[in-house]
Amino acid sequence: MRSKLRYRAGTMCLRAAAAAAMVWVSLAHTPSVASPPAKAPTIRVEEAWIRWLPAGVPAGGYATLANIGDRPVILVAASSPEFGEISLHQTLDRGGTVDMVPVAKISINPHSSVNFAAMGYHFMLMQPSESRKPGDQVPITLRFADGASMVVPFEVRP
Repeated sequence: MRSKLRYRAGTMCLRAAAAAAMVWVSLAHTPSVASPPAKAPTIRVEEAWIRWLPAGVPAGGYATLANIGDRPVILVAASSPEFGEISLHQTLDRGGTVDMVPVAKISINPHSSVNFAAMGYHFMLMQPSESRKPGDQVPITLRFADGASMVVPFEVRP
């Protein structure tokens, strides 16, 4: 009698394990509704670089962002583990007075580009985590209004 009970208990355990494995396999191969795939930005980044400055001084980041898509793309933020804060700025010439002002977003029209330059849009890089030297690479994450993001290596240059 005991051998029959052990056989039944063993068979029930095997069946339960097989059922659990089938559920796990079906869940592992079912697309997740909660986390849609990440959107790929339609932005191509060229000539991404940071102007080298002495340690502790806020630096400027520059690049050309080209929208290769058919819809406008809006850059809303940038961040990096290498800097405490990165903000979007624009240099404006107001009748001989030059001001750097923060901007909340930068729109890039379809099939066009925005050149980040010293006297235009730029990334203001503040509170560096350590001193950089020419040739170093700094990862900067660009975030867009549609939820897309991309990590871009910026080269430190003199």
